Amino acid sequence: MSSKRQILVTNALPYANAALHLGHILEYTQTDVWVRFQRMRGHECYYLSADDAHGTAIMLKADEKGISAEQHIADMRAIHEADFHDFAISVDNYHTTHSDENREFSELIYNRLNANGHIAKREITQAFDPEKNLFLADRYIKGSCPKCKAEDQYGDNCEACGATYSPIDLIDPVSVISGATPIEKASTHYFFKLPEFTEFLKDWTRSGAVQEEVANKLGEWLDTGLQEWDISRDAPYFGFEIPDAPGKYFYVWLDAPIGYMASFKNLCDREGIDFDHYWKADSSTELYHFIGKDIVNFHALFWPAMLSSANFRTPSKICVHGFVTVNGKKMSKSRGTFINARCYLDHLDPDYLRYYYASKLSGSVEDIDLNLEDFQQKVNSDLVGKVVNIASRCAKFIANGNNGVLSNTIENPELWAQVSGAAESIANHYENRDYSKAIREIMAQADAANEYIAAKEPWKLNKQEGMQQQVQDICSLGVNLFRVLMTYLKPVVPTMTAAAEEYLNDTLSWESLAQPLTGHQLATFKPLMLRIEKEKVEAMIESSRAQAAPAVAPIEGPLADEPIAPEINFDEFAKVDLRVARIIKAAHVEGADKLLQLTLDLGGETRQVFSGIKSSYQPHDLEGRLTVMVANLAPRKMRFGMSEGMVLAAGDKKGIYLLEPDSGAQPGQRVS
Repeated sequence: MSSKRQILVTNALPYANAALHLGHILEYTQTDVWVRFQRMRGHECYYLSADDAHGTAIMLKADEKGISAEQHIADMRAIHEADFHDFAISVDNYHTTHSDENREFSELIYNRLNANGHIAKREITQAFDPEKNLFLADRYIKGSCPKCKAEDQYGDNCEACGATYSPIDLIDPVSVISGATPIEKASTHYFFKLPEFTEFLKDWTRSGAVQEEVANKLGEWLDTGLQEWDISRDAPYFGFEIPDAPGKYFYVWLDAPIGYMASFKNLCDREGIDFDHYWKADSSTELYHFIGKDIVNFHALFWPAMLSSANFRTPSKICVHGFVTVNGKKMSKSRGTFINARCYLDHLDPDYLRYYYASKLSGSVEDIDLNLEDFQQKVNSDLVGKVVNIASRCAKFIANGNNGVLSNTIENPELWAQVSGAAESIANHYENRDYSKAIREIMAQADAANEYIAAKEPWKLNKQEGMQQQVQDICSLGVNLFRVLMTYLKPVVPTMTAAAEEYLNDTLSWESLAQPLTGHQLATFKPLMLRIEKEKVEAMIESSRAQAAPAVAPIEGPLADEPIAPEINFDEFAKVDLRVARIIKAAHVEGADKLLQLTLDLGGETRQVFSGIKSSYQPHDLEGRLTVMVANLAPRKMRFGMSEGMVLAAGDKKGIYLLEPDSGAQPGQRVS
């Protein structure tokens, strides 16, 4: 084993304004598995986290609930801590950014940045709510799109046509907070001079501190040119005031990452740990940070630059992961696939999810899909059907034949050496956060153990006179193999491991796994893990749907996949000129995978249209058929030629269906 390491581990902080969901649990599971593994290897490993507790949204939510912001974040913190506890997240200290420690570090770091000339001040113009006397973030402004006129558009881009704009340029913009018309107002903001750290960050991001794919993406941003980072907000705002700047508050971009330091300082003060030893600029300790890919620019650019300027150490490694999808799709409340942590816990064992996530996680930034059918099958097959099966097949024979005492001999030394000898390979996978490889190797050893027991058939031997000792030897080896497998799995399934340790009458450790238990007294065997029942998974999904929309039945089918576009009036619709057209010629388009070239007769005029219907139709099947087209669509220049209009079709993943008018319709007739 390597020499004892001193490690700090942190996560991205959950926002103290909503319940945790299974995306949060992915990140915390990934982190917790790594932390538990390091502790098993004998290293000193502190795991810190906190609630991100500042911001306008929290202030507004508290106001809506009729309570103070402090009470609101205290309530949310209690909910978050309960969820993490029940998922067996072994955090040493779960703190809050609304703390004395956070305020002190925020002011200290800001003052150091300012003294080093890394803070800029300048006036910016923002949307302002004149009734609430509040500067408005983009998401708090709605109106009609200035390009396509679609109503109820929020922020700086249109969901209907994709146009981007300044929220103040919306048609009839209103504040969603008060309903007032926003005005433009100037104020002084404080910025961190991030571009001055470009060369430092080029070196740091290529030092091994981030995955290669992340470094490549950051390299693109660095080459393009960094922007100064806004670290301030104007009153009213729930947070900490900037020193010597009344009415100016630290934006979460500054005080959220300081939350990791504050949480550790809070722990240090309670337990007598040397804070500076871990956070000084030349610290020999290790700092690992786990985050999602959506905030990598902040944690891998702003954070290390800020720490460097303030004379603190930078992270040893930032471990970036992807998003969670459910059944191949983005988590959605309408589909019932937006699953809160508590909703999961109300129906299913947390070790199920921890194991499934571990079986999918690697050191890359790929998204993780929680396929619920695969989830059920994999957990039942691996944990119950393979690992638990070893113990359950052997336990009764040892209990009945030898009063629960293991044999003094190892029946198959070669198999024992194989299974226990996989320890270092599996350890390397854990160290590199390649949990999926670790799980595959563990299950391969579980297969070998099950094959051994199946070949020996102790249930048959036990019925034969004089074979009882052999039965004890076989089953004792089985239990010892189970012990090794559970040691490998201990970072992943802590609740199941605790039950296994109780049965084995032994504390599982990496250090002792190579030494088998001989002549050892076992406790009474009890079921270690039950199979996942399909009904419980379905109940979880139904509960998620009910929580998302308790008064409205969930939308399913085409409308769920593609909701109806924003409402338009009759005059807008009347501008679209739909005509009956006859397809007089259809042909493949060379070099195009999806397109067919259609020549359309409009009753005296012909048009050429490129249509993406190739997957469902052969050209000869289309010729002579009537269809419906948008006749007044402006021609579009495409790689293969000019497309003069658009034919109408419906479709989904199963196929495309060209619209056809009823018999009697003639080319050129208007559709109304």
